Amino acid sequence: MGKYARIQPPKRGSKITVAKNGQLQVPDDPIVPYLTGDGIDETIWRPVREVLDLAVDRCYANAKRLEWLELFAGERAEEVYGEPEGRLPEDTIRAIQEYKVCIKGPLVTPVGSTQPLDSVLRDRLDLFAHVQPIRHLEGAPSPLKMPNDINIVVFREYTEDVYCEIEWKKGSPEAKQLIGFLNDDLAKKLNKSVRPDSSIGIKPISATATKRLIRLALEYAIKHRRRSITFLHKGSVMRHTEGFFRDWGYELAKKEFGDYTVTEQQVREDHEGVAPRGKLVVRDRTPNDIFQEMLFNPEEMDVVATTNLNGHYLQSLAMAAAGQVGLAPQAYVGAKAAVFEATHPYVVSETSHEQNPTSLLLCGVMLFDHLGWKDSAELVTNALMKTISDGKVTPDLQSKMEDAEVVNTAEFCEEIIENFEEVRKSRVRQAMKRQSSGVSLGW
Repeated sequence: MGKYARIQPPKRGSKITVAKNGQLQVPDDPIVPYLTGDGIDETIWRPVREVLDLAVDRCYANAKRLEWLELFAGERAEEVYGEPEGRLPEDTIRAIQEYKVCIKGPLVTPVGSTQPLDSVLRDRLDLFAHVQPIRHLEGAPSPLKMPNDINIVVFREYTEDVYCEIEWKKGSPEAKQLIGFLNDDLAKKLNKSVRPDSSIGIKPISATATKRLIRLALEYAIKHRRRSITFLHKGSVMRHTEGFFRDWGYELAKKEFGDYTVTEQQVREDHEGVAPRGKLVVRDRTPNDIFQEMLFNPEEMDVVATTNLNGHYLQSLAMAAAGQVGLAPQAYVGAKAAVFEATHPYVVSETSHEQNPTSLLLCGVMLFDHLGWKDSAELVTNALMKTISDGKVTPDLQSKMEDAEVVNTAEFCEEIIENFEEVRKSRVRQAMKRQSSGVSLGW
């Protein structure tokens, strides 16, 4: 892609590539771009990178390593590039396209901007899926009695539905024109009408966007041997948008993944209510049902594929129930790039060296999973949970936990690293126990 104006690629390391069949080709020394974002500075990034680097070293020794590449956006980009590049330089977009992945902090949109910087970045990279794993971190506070049962991954379509921002305010010429057209023609044929004093928006749900999202979710669920995938929709009311989202999902599952899937109806009717071994159960739920299931039977939920607004509600509820608000990681994924973004808010009430790095660490876990480095992903996750369970936490969690010890960001990461060896020993003991009992290791 040529030279960059301000970015300095590392002298070592190799590029991640995408094969013609869409499969990621991951070298043993991938170059991983990162963006500090706004509100997450080097006092957080430095210890987080150390945790991730050491996790790779402990799992793969000299066979694998990460090579980091700093990109610029937000306030930092203004410092480096100045005008006219502003807060989202072309260098940054080109680098993510070239290296295929990026870990980033959130960006603050300048006052007066018409579109958030994060939205511009996602649009330019065509990152159509918002992917969020949500699980309870043992020891973290939760309003539920059994939060450990929450372990879901939500695939949320991000380019359509009401979030596509095709809307006009009440009284505008565009709103009047569209309302007039509907009332005089299309809505009239349905014996319906739109009030003249309405603001009005468009809710597109296409087969193209639906199928590429659900294909991604199915591939993930099958690869990771998950139990079920649920299509979340309100098709009982919006029959031709969300109803078709559901129908296209079942159609795709049968056509492209029929050897790996079975519908919930087939399980009931043909298999006496017990899913065949090795099959992914395909089912659908309305918001009314899934929100109740989330609170009372979260163990029934696994992978969820859904439209944008429904997905936003489900993710918010699941994070609150799991005690993961501000802690959960997230990714925006497209056909040719994936961006892993921390959910940390722009914190002004705490000094930067006291902020909780959990979300950023778990973005690293998602990166490892994306690269196929499962051992490193599990090592960081389990060491992180042990650290929280031991009560060594940053101020935001300490204020909600009993008998917890306050540590700063760097000390929190040091505790995680200290727990690596204990976690590895525990995994070996568990593996030996499973092996002696004849159970597959299944790592």
